Amino acid sequence: MVWETLTDHLEVVYGAALALVIVVLLTPAVGGMARMLGVVDSPGTRRVNRGSVPRLGGLALFFGIFVPALAFLSLGRETKGLLLGMAVATTVGAIDDFRGLVWWEKLGGQIAAAAIPTGFGIWVHRFTFPILGVHALPEWVGIPLTILWIVAIMNMVNFLDGLDGLAAGVCAISGGTFCVIALSLGRPDTAILAAIVFGACVGFLRHNFYPARIFMGDSGALLLGFTLGALAVQGLLKTAAVATLLFPLLVLAVPIIDTSFVVAKRIKYGQPVYAADMTHLHHRFLNIGFSQRRAALTMWGWCAILAGAALATRFIHPHAHGDWQAGPTLAVALIGALALGASIYMVYLLEIVKLANPRIRRREAEARAAAERRTA
Repeated sequence: MVWETLTDHLEVVYGAALALVIVVLLTPAVGGMARMLGVVDSPGTRRVNRGSVPRLGGLALFFGIFVPALAFLSLGRETKGLLLGMAVATTVGAIDDFRGLVWWEKLGGQIAAAAIPTGFGIWVHRFTFPILGVHALPEWVGIPLTILWIVAIMNMVNFLDGLDGLAAGVCAISGGTFCVIALSLGRPDTAILAAIVFGACVGFLRHNFYPARIFMGDSGALLLGFTLGALAVQGLLKTAAVATLLFPLLVLAVPIIDTSFVVAKRIKYGQPVYAADMTHLHHRFLNIGFSQRRAALTMWGWCAILAGAALATRFIHPHAHGDWQAGPTLAVALIGALALGASIYMVYLLEIVKLANPRIRRREAEARAAAERRTA
């Protein structure tokens, strides 16, 4: 069904391909401009790069998404809201990359960007609750919830952007998965934009995978977070049923889990939620001896398994026509067990083992002491 739909909407393929080409060709020029302007990340206590690397890669991602979107999307009301919001999100991130913003300035810019698509009709209008059925959501509930969701995803992608290629790879997997699901739901515009995000991220990985020659910076992280968050609302959550609610939660589970752990730990120790630290999942991988490349690939694999679970939820129907079928039921159970097992293993590896293993605790203490000496 998806393949037939894809052949009916070749703009999905063309959009992804054009986005990939634009980003691959434009990124080196953006990197050179960033170096001339001095917008570079130097090695530091939280930086894992060994040399100075230009950021602002988000500008290449922006044009790689914006141009194909203009070419292949129908420029209706919702599309205009998405494109305008993308421009504001990228601008806020670029300003932060250039001169830095205090947390409330950055948050205000994120809220402004997230509010734009709601003004163009992209917000959760109704929701299907178990047992209670379908209920319409008033604007004063649906719009704030939509803004909160988009801002949360923007920050989650930003938090995740700590290893070469990590955020771009996770966003590529998420974009590709959203594209397939949106096609199956008969939402071609959402599928096209998701495919464009996929193509842009794959193109950016040409320059961003370890060892990275450029970082996406806040301009790229906020752009991708905004776009994925808004796509989830437009294509899946706008008239959400319980099943469709699971799709974005599964596809975006890795940044959601990462942010949840970090925020919970900061609250536990009385630290500001917006303060930077080295407690993210990718930092934990490095602390237990993973290389940057291995850590990024491991997290990509985890994200891909969860995305596979989302696709299985969509396409495998064990209770078709009212009768339970052994084959599909077993397939869904196995895929679900794999996704759950992978997540439990990651949490065990990164959260439990490090607390129970004196060698890992000692290594982390030595790393913190070395960081403190560098800043002294």
